[in-house]
Amino acid sequence: MRFAAYEHRQRRRVAVVEEDGTLLPLPGVQSLTALLAETDGLPGLLAAGAAALDVPAGPHVSQVRLLPPLQPASVRDFVTFEEHVEGVRRSVDGAAGVPDQWYAAPTFYFTNPHAVYGHLDDIPVPPGSSVLDFELEVGVVIGREGRDLTPAAARDHIVGYTVFNDWSARDLQSAEMKVGLGPCKGKDTATTLGPCLVTADELEPHRDDDGFLRLALTAEINGEVVGEDLLSNMSWTFEEMVAYASRGTRVVPGDVLGSGTCGNGGCLAELWGLRGEQSPPPLKPGDTVTLTVEGVGTLTNTVVPGVEPVPLPAGRRRSRERP
Repeated sequence: MRFAAYEHRQRRRVAVVEEDGTLLPLPGVQSLTALLAETDGLPGLLAAGAAALDVPAGPHVSQVRLLPPLQPASVRDFVTFEEHVEGVRRSVDGAAGVPDQWYAAPTFYFTNPHAVYGHLDDIPVPPGSSVLDFELEVGVVIGREGRDLTPAAARDHIVGYTVFNDWSARDLQSAEMKVGLGPCKGKDTATTLGPCLVTADELEPHRDDDGFLRLALTAEINGEVVGEDLLSNMSWTFEEMVAYASRGTRVVPGDVLGSGTCGNGGCLAELWGLRGEQSPPPLKPGDTVTLTVEGVGTLTNTVVPGVEPVPLPAGRRRSRERP
């Protein structure tokens, strides 16, 4: 099944999306995140969706404003594509190759769950940035709480998938990572999820013998293809990522885990690192980014001007006086 959150006539609803784009609203449901917290993973979500099949059809998807499929409880963004790491390190850090430590575990950082946008929403340029980039990813959504999971057990905690665009201010990211705390404001302004959530059972036919989902990924800017890859080029499966995320803590319904950016043009920074120049150039207001994941959907957003940063003073050099 496919689930979408939408706004229509000033009301917010959650619906099952039919193949022709007709929306079948779930009675009394306004939040997919809340629904996931009330149901028991994938079986519970499918049962809720089946109940919508008996209600009168709602509007067509073209007649509504699509919202992010859910408001995440948290967003962990991984980095699981070796090719991406190699290209971006050269572009952002000026370093070559892939660090040995990258192979030890599926590294992630937490990004901003309060800056989530939906399909066709405008994306503002982050304040103070002039080097904006997109990142083509797939997000996996947690449907059941768990901790210290094995990869085998983690599969039962995955409820579905969505397209994930991690918008990145590369100039801010490059500067702040020199402090050693990872990306912060460089990733803080926007993450796009959508256009819908596709339940995990729909993608099982795409699973290969090694447990990876073999799905075609395509990135376009203003209608021109700039990147193509396969999701199965990830170095860890989604189940392994969920298991690592749950190590020593909890994953809960509504958590979103990003696959990390794919290779071969999954973002501009990778291409800049390979080519030694900013070609294609950074995104600017008016540019439209379209990301397509086979079996999941197409996510489109247009960049618009942002606000000027509120000025702050530089850090003071203090006396280090002691009491």
